Amino acid sequence: MPDLTIAAAAAPFGRDMEACVSTIEALLCEARAAGAGLVVLPEAALGGYVETLHDDAEPPPALAADGPELRRVMALAGDLVVCVGFFEDGGDGTRHNVAACVTGDGLLGLHRKVHMPLREGRMTTPGDALCAFDTPVGRIGMLICYDKAFPEAARTLALDGAQVIATMSAWPCSATAAADDLIDDRQWRRAELWDRARAAENSLVVASANQTGSFGTLRFLGGARIVEPGGDVVAATGTEPGLAMATFDLDAALSRARRALSPIMDLRPDAYRVAEPLLVGS
Repeated sequence: MPDLTIAAAAAPFGRDMEACVSTIEALLCEARAAGAGLVVLPEAALGGYVETLHDDAEPPPALAADGPELRRVMALAGDLVVCVGFFEDGGDGTRHNVAACVTGDGLLGLHRKVHMPLREGRMTTPGDALCAFDTPVGRIGMLICYDKAFPEAARTLALDGAQVIATMSAWPCSATAAADDLIDDRQWRRAELWDRARAAENSLVVASANQTGSFGTLRFLGGARIVEPGGDVVAATGTEPGLAMATFDLDAALSRARRALSPIMDLRPDAYRVAEPLLVGS
């Protein structure tokens, strides 16, 4: 497989669907011009995230997974592989926070957010499955925002053969002690820590997208980044809108990372259980 250039976006998205699609179109044009084959967009890029984390939050619009909004993204994607987030109308009154992976040929994969932060579950139904899937540019897994805080989620995707994990967020700064400079914010440190840890502990590439700007009471961090299989950030946007881009020979990069110290290669699942303490002399 030829080298793959991956782009992860930092950008603002709100309720105006035409503005969302226009922003996506501009990002895909920029990524295509730079030679990207995979573009990761933020959580809730179609229709925006919630405006507040309080109980009175109005949920984002629920879209059909086969609806016109996602079909427009497919048309814009063309030969690109694009990961994009939105809230899905699951039918029967349910809705899910989802990530879809598409090309101009259609839907390649769909992930429903599993882990619900700050009572997000009052608005959405959690997903209950994690799986990787094949695409024209390699095998990909997707996580949405808080999902990346759970090692088990990324490990499940790695064991399912994922070469790249696309993490798609609408991650805000701290609600109780926001830093003047977002890069100094404790939520920035957490988001970057988890991106780097998930890459290093699974010896794979993490492409992390996030929203920017303010929406309602939330101020998003930005900080799109690409993390190589050793856990080092090789491209990042900072707090402003933009694309973080890096190029990999995926097979070679993962093989090289897994030749030496590689937690994904040196697993001991037989030992991962609570056991009686060892007693000296026993």
